[in-house]
Amino acid sequence: MKHWIEAARLRTLPLSVSGIMVGSLYALANPTNDILTPTQVFSWTIFGFAMLTTLGLQILSNFANDYGDGVKGTDNEDRIGPMRAIQSGVISPESMKRAMYITATLTLLSAVLLIYFSFHENHLGYSLFFLGLGILAIASAIRYTVGNSAYGYKGFGDVFVFVFFGLVSTLGVNFLYSKQFDWQLLLPAAAIGLLSVGVLNLNNMRDEASDKKAGKNTIVVKIGGAKAKIYHYCLIITAMVLVLIFAIIYNGVGFRIDQYAFLVAYFPLIGHLRTVYYCTEPRALDPQLKKLAISTFLLSFILALVLIF
Repeated sequence: MKHWIEAARLRTLPLSVSGIMVGSLYALANPTNDILTPTQVFSWTIFGFAMLTTLGLQILSNFANDYGDGVKGTDNEDRIGPMRAIQSGVISPESMKRAMYITATLTLLSAVLLIYFSFHENHLGYSLFFLGLGILAIASAIRYTVGNSAYGYKGFGDVFVFVFFGLVSTLGVNFLYSKQFDWQLLLPAAAIGLLSVGVLNLNNMRDEASDKKAGKNTIVVKIGGAKAKIYHYCLIITAMVLVLIFAIIYNGVGFRIDQYAFLVAYFPLIGHLRTVYYCTEPRALDPQLKKLAISTFLLSFILALVLIF
């Protein structure tokens, strides 16, 4: 059990639910359908299954990454980060592959229940769309490093993370409640997506040398470590700016200090950027993965609370 928990990479899980929190509490704070008699669209059932589906997708992605990099030999003695399950031999490739199938099945089941409780017998078109989106998300989580055409080996992992853990997570879950698309929510959705990409970019900066040797052509390998740092600064700073713009638009002309309480989370983000700037040893980037993931969760959590108070 200990090895399976380690393979699930618990430190990545808070990051994966950040978009769900913001999209859900935005729905709670913004009843829809009628201006004169607003209808509360938030549902704890939808919230619960959205959380389960997202966590399942993240764990599936982690299992698939362990399996794909393990059988390809990418996880080897040259790699700097924590030793993975297949790499260390504590879990066999066959067992990990079986775990992937089980996790994918449970995640799909959770997604189906999420869609049912969101739309019931209504909106067949929406149901089919989200079912297709769920299947695509599961397939993408697996194909990141698994197979001969794994897109993570071609530098497209950043796109997957931005789309599914930013846009789809935040905007998608809000649509499940409200049955409408809110353009204003695109700002925090993009911000969470960029911060999530930042975590992946940190991982790739840490593993640049071993990835290059193994033929894993991440964006970092393609552009080099120096440019990857600039890319990282752009990701984090743009995310911070987008959240601030969203708060200004959402709160309007009035100003209350509590409406900007999320700025507290900017301090660890700024500290993180400073650490990356002065870092010269890839190994020193590993602790920053957890710091950035928790900072993203903290920012999303406070922002979500601000929305409902």
